[in-house]
Amino acid sequence: MSFFSQRVSRIQPSPTISITAKAKELKQEGKKIIDFSAGEPDFDTPDNIKKAAIEAINNGQTKYTPVNGTKELNEAIIKKFKRENDLVFAPDEITVGCGGKQVIYNALVATIEKGDEIIIPAPFWVSYPDMALLVEGHPVVLDCSLENNFKINPQDLENKITNRTKWVILNSPSNPTGAFYSELELQNLAKILLKHPHVWVMCDDLYEHIIFDNLKFKNILQVDEKLRSRTFVVNGVSKAYAMTGWRLGYGAGPKNLIKEISKIQSQSTTHTSSISQAAAIEALKNSDEFINKNKKIFQERRDLIFSKLKDFSSLQVFLPQGSFYVYVCCNDLMGKKKDDGTEIKNDIDLSDYFLDEGVAVVPGEAFGCSNFFRISFATSNENIIEGCDKVVSACKKLK
Repeated sequence: MSFFSQRVSRIQPSPTISITAKAKELKQEGKKIIDFSAGEPDFDTPDNIKKAAIEAINNGQTKYTPVNGTKELNEAIIKKFKRENDLVFAPDEITVGCGGKQVIYNALVATIEKGDEIIIPAPFWVSYPDMALLVEGHPVVLDCSLENNFKINPQDLENKITNRTKWVILNSPSNPTGAFYSELELQNLAKILLKHPHVWVMCDDLYEHIIFDNLKFKNILQVDEKLRSRTFVVNGVSKAYAMTGWRLGYGAGPKNLIKEISKIQSQSTTHTSSISQAAAIEALKNSDEFINKNKKIFQERRDLIFSKLKDFSSLQVFLPQGSFYVYVCCNDLMGKKKDDGTEIKNDIDLSDYFLDEGVAVVPGEAFGCSNFFRISFATSNENIIEGCDKVVSACKKLK
């Protein structure tokens, strides 16, 4: 009998974290690596947010807090939803956790029985399927093609729904593709979901504030209030406010769900850091200037990386409407060979080859969509130019 549980054997470590760690290791060995793998902004946390954390420490805010966050943080989250999304939530409809990842995981633990199905559009954030497996659920992958801009076809969604479906996960803007759902597209999905009242919707809005081309963000709950009783909205401070290391995410949904999540968290992490909570209050209240400035920077970087790669015929580059990722089709490179005769059989081989050539990217297989790779443009213009040149040069060497 194995000492370790079967549920752990079902999952793998996060591939994005593994690749980032490998790139850092090579850098420490003295090799020049352009790191396009990182899933975090390269900006520092704003000074006003740091100052709020320091003041919290100096004021002795270092004790336990309520499981679902301090009263002040809950109020800031409620005001954020009203101000930015025109959504009204009560304090008992809010949960705060150690990052958006824990908030999502808690919701799955609270709702999934063995064999329950979670519909996950692909390409997907790497952690969705593994979290489903950890709670003994069944991840049902819904393939979203490049031809459909990596977005769900409503009929395809309906075809995937069964009597065991518990959740549909909607991530807009998406990691890894940057795909962004319009209001009309969300309305069409809502029509399908309203026909299946046993299915809940999880809106992963972590990249809400990183959108381009003057697009206006909306999630499905804003589009159709009739889904209110079975929609869970997840957000956090990591991406918009460059606070990945502070580990604070939050969610809003029906109070019966929040109550169950609270029970789970009370027996696991209890709550996230009291200092991070104080910092998050400041982030939610006073960061519009920081967000708007960085949105422009990210759009400039997106346009730069697109201009560097779009004319190279061996790669097909999807133009993202949000997030800070570019998803690149590399199908034409499959079967080609390196100088030593080694064949590039898949996007994992290609990513390893790029790393040997000095560029770290994440293979598409990690996101459930093979023959692609993801480039993060959460890095400087200089790195983008050098990294793209290295990618193109490496591709041209393949025969």
